[in-house]
Amino acid sequence: MSLSDPIGDMIARIKNAQSRSHKKVNLPSSNFKIKIADILKNEGFIKDFKVENINNKSTLFLELKYHSGNPVISAFERVSKPGRRIFSSANSLPKINNGLGIAIVSTPKGVMTDIDARKNRVGGEIICKVF
Repeated sequence: MSLSDPIGDMIARIKNAQSRSHKKVNLPSSNFKIKIADILKNEGFIKDFKVENINNKSTLFLELKYHSGNPVISAFERVSKPGRRIFSSANSLPKINNGLGIAIVSTPKGVMTDIDARKNRVGGEIICKVF
């Protein structure tokens, strides 16, 4: 099945799994999704992730994180969509909830958080916001 927005699909799967209080969610894997999962893990939004090959298809397993029964990720939304790409310079990257959340940015130096992009003074496409 061909998806026009695989990152949007990843976000929707995570939100749906959290609304049903699932501990894990699995989705088709790609290098871009793995980098996003790595950022979510490093920032403390998910417990862990792993990639497995099942029937010659790479699958990404995310272990979701909850705090006293509530999901750690309270808001997870796509900013740049296939129909409308949103780019930003290093100076004008948005601060998510006064620095409490993160924006995931795809830059020429790789996928990173908005904080790292400001430190490296590099702009790029704002993929999503997480809080």
